[in-house]
Amino acid sequence: MNEELGSEEGWEHAAWGLDRLSTQTRLLDPLTERFLLEAGLRPGMRVLDVGAGPGDVTFLAAGIVGPQGRVVSLEASDSAVWAIRCRAMERGLTHVHALQGTLDEARFHAPFDAVIGRFALMSAPEVPDTLYRLASNLRSGGLLAVQELDFGGARAIPSSPTFERVLSWVTRTLGKVGVHTRLGLELRRHFLDAGLPDPSLRIEENIGGGPSFPGYAMLGEVLQGLLPTMSRLGLVRPEELDVPTVVRLLHEEVGAYGGVLVLPSLVGAWATLP
Repeated sequence: MNEELGSEEGWEHAAWGLDRLSTQTRLLDPLTERFLLEAGLRPGMRVLDVGAGPGDVTFLAAGIVGPQGRVVSLEASDSAVWAIRCRAMERGLTHVHALQGTLDEARFHAPFDAVIGRFALMSAPEVPDTLYRLASNLRSGGLLAVQELDFGGARAIPSSPTFERVLSWVTRTLGKVGVHTRLGLELRRHFLDAGLPDPSLRIEENIGGGPSFPGYAMLGEVLQGLLPTMSRLGLVRPEELDVPTVVRLLHEEVGAYGGVLVLPSLVGAWATLP
């Protein structure tokens, strides 16, 4: 949890909109599902989802491992844990279990076949140490698979002053509250620094430009979620930032000219323990 954001849900809920089945979820989930399958998640596995938020990745994993498997969600937020439990009950998924707590507090009776996470490391003060602790919950031959963002790949073609401002606002705000905005491309180094095997890597990006491209709405959601923090840090005054106007300008400067927006990269790294 990052207290600087003024939300018990942490930056990934307040800013990235993962507290609901939102535009971001629709954009990211297909990328994460492909990643988990390529990394080696299979039916029957016992899986730990760390920093699970409201459970979007948990339920992707639950669909892959099936009822013969088991997915345990670990999340610090009480409200997020409650959301996972309600969603599991609504779907009749008895093989999904949500626990409230942190990695330092959690104790499990048996090691897992796989430990997974999306945005589980971005606020970690020492990423290699966190990766090492994640791996300590795996059996011999177990799978560690994580996905993180890299904002460096985000771009607009043709160049868009509004997009550059949005990207600057977001990355400066996240940087000031301790979020690693280039972590995706740093994952390999952190795996090696943690003494883990050299990971396999995958990078994917959402791209589009037409009026129906959900990336416009996603950027608007991110700005809206970060606005209180941006204001508190003095990066922008609320009256200076009208989110609907920003979303409209993005399309006018890029999409209307046949251009495209490339959203921040989603980088996955996975390794199997010896």
